Amino acid sequence: MIIKKITVYFLLLAFAVCSMHLSHANPLPTVEPESVGMSSERLNRITQTFQRHIDAKSLPGVVIRIAREGKIVYSSALGWQDIDSGIPMAHDSIFRIYSMTKPIVSVAAMALVEAGFLSLSDPVSKYIPLFQDARVGIETISSDGVNSLQTTKARKPITIQDLMRHTSGLTYGRFGKRTLVKEKYLAENLSSLDWTLEAYANTLATLPLTNEPGTTWEYGRSTDVLGRVVEIVSGMSLDQYLNKTIFSPLRMHDTSFGVPKVKHGRIAENMEDIKTGKKINLINVKGPMTLFAGGHGLSSTADDYIRFCQMMLNGGELDGIRILSPTTVSFMSANHLNKKISNGSLYLPGPGYGFGLGFATRLEEGQSVWPGSTGEYFWAGYGGTYFWIDPRESLTVSFMSQDPYRRNEHRVLLRNLVYQSIIK
Repeated sequence: MIIKKITVYFLLLAFAVCSMHLSHANPLPTVEPESVGMSSERLNRITQTFQRHIDAKSLPGVVIRIAREGKIVYSSALGWQDIDSGIPMAHDSIFRIYSMTKPIVSVAAMALVEAGFLSLSDPVSKYIPLFQDARVGIETISSDGVNSLQTTKARKPITIQDLMRHTSGLTYGRFGKRTLVKEKYLAENLSSLDWTLEAYANTLATLPLTNEPGTTWEYGRSTDVLGRVVEIVSGMSLDQYLNKTIFSPLRMHDTSFGVPKVKHGRIAENMEDIKTGKKINLINVKGPMTLFAGGHGLSSTADDYIRFCQMMLNGGELDGIRILSPTTVSFMSANHLNKKISNGSLYLPGPGYGFGLGFATRLEEGQSVWPGSTGEYFWAGYGGTYFWIDPRESLTVSFMSQDPYRRNEHRVLLRNLVYQSIIK
């Protein structure tokens, strides 16, 4: 009977609103939500809502950390880390964060800018000479309806700023209308993990651009090339440079390219889509990686990523360790696009948002279908992860799930639930 009562007690703790770790395990200090203007009762709606979605097999599980004024007000680990193996979610579960790699690599590049080794105006060809011959693809249709691809030399060079704000003309190839340019990218097997970053970037330099550099926001492999620039400028591999300048100083000990064997039991997995019965194969992070993909290669935890977010909210500093200056953080989170550049049909930041150096940034209170504050900035990952930083509300949110099927639905849901919990 005593054992049964203890078991029930710990099950109830798993659904608590506030931190469920001992204080030494928390990524930031923990306080009662009301002490920083948030409602415990309203925060509990996050637990209730996501548990309903987990029970309905809408997603396997989540880990969520929310901090206000630099203090954790909500923490939960719900559902399953690996539903097929019956492993419950834990606070230290490790997730493939895909495109949430991009903001980290962008910060790493800006650290080199601050140190005087790199400038946003530099042409990429200064570091990767093959980009001197960058060409733009032009698709034409003959009178008999046959498509053909010609190329013309780019009118201006791709710059480091273009890489960071996705105006380089490089593409992923698999989004939107299929074109002959995108076919070229798909034919190169760029989703393989067998590349080195040097060979990867050099191959991208030989492919036609979708647009003239600096003219159009096109989500693509720009940050992968930026990662290679970081390697060349720093004289280190990207994983070594990130460890030295970001992960070790911020104590992000579970963030890396590939997951060490000793941590394999903590890797979160996705499940079959309840609607289709199919399961998407995610990146294999258990083997040693040779491709340090700056656009999608990292794995991390909710705890590690909220420390990164809090560093940015603090103006580039956390626990006395400064990564960037406040002016650089402000510059990165400002809008770097004009309306013409952000007018494409696949503009992922969405209405009401511009794009800075690695982050989508909110330009106004309205327009977007989800709540937020002017000046807040965010990004997300294909595998189901998400974060945002709201300076006006002194708010940081780290959301980890390994669910690629309904990721956008869950992000909007989380936004609504977090902002309704702010009471002053």
